[in-house]
Amino acid sequence: MPPRRSYDQYCSAARALDLVGDRWTLLIVRELLAGPRRYTDLHADLPGVSTDVLASRLRDMERDGLATRRRLPPPGAASVYELTDRGRELLPVLQALGEWGQAELGERRPTDAVRAHWFALPLLRQLDGEGLVEVRLEEGHFHLYAGAEGGPVYGDGPAPGEPDALLVLDTSTCTAIGRGELSLAQAVREGRVEVSGDGTLAKALRDT
Repeated sequence: MPPRRSYDQYCSAARALDLVGDRWTLLIVRELLAGPRRYTDLHADLPGVSTDVLASRLRDMERDGLATRRRLPPPGAASVYELTDRGRELLPVLQALGEWGQAELGERRPTDAVRAHWFALPLLRQLDGEGLVEVRLEEGHFHLYAGAEGGPVYGDGPAPGEPDALLVLDTSTCTAIGRGELSLAQAVREGRVEVSGDGTLAKALRDT
């Protein structure tokens, strides 16, 4: 494996960019925040990345201690990639970057791909508390682990258990929240988000 490229600057920001500054790396982290993912799943949810680049970035992330690869036991018997503790520490970095970049979203372009779970991190920034949240959009369902200390931050599909809160909203509302034009609490007050569930998160949202 060729040596890692470096800015060769004695600066923590430069050192961080040595590891995650290459194109696609942080978006791979975004996908792996959902927990272990197969290579084929990563490739499907990163439209535009070539197989060679994805394989190269994953090798770099393994080498740099951001991700690991392991083999699932039968009947799965597939290799999956997952973040290390060091890799999961990039969550606040991605959240800060996403919050800074929300002003750049604008209207969706005809060439823009979209996946339902890409709305997970913007919604997670709006949740105050801990618990399992299921989100239903026209594009699909996903779930969030608010206040998660370790493990997955979100996942595709319905919640794996009884959610503390169930949010039903349309894509335009979710997009407005993602662009920073509307807060989740405001959307609930305006009736643009249907909240159900008996958990503290659901009660807090209904009381906003």
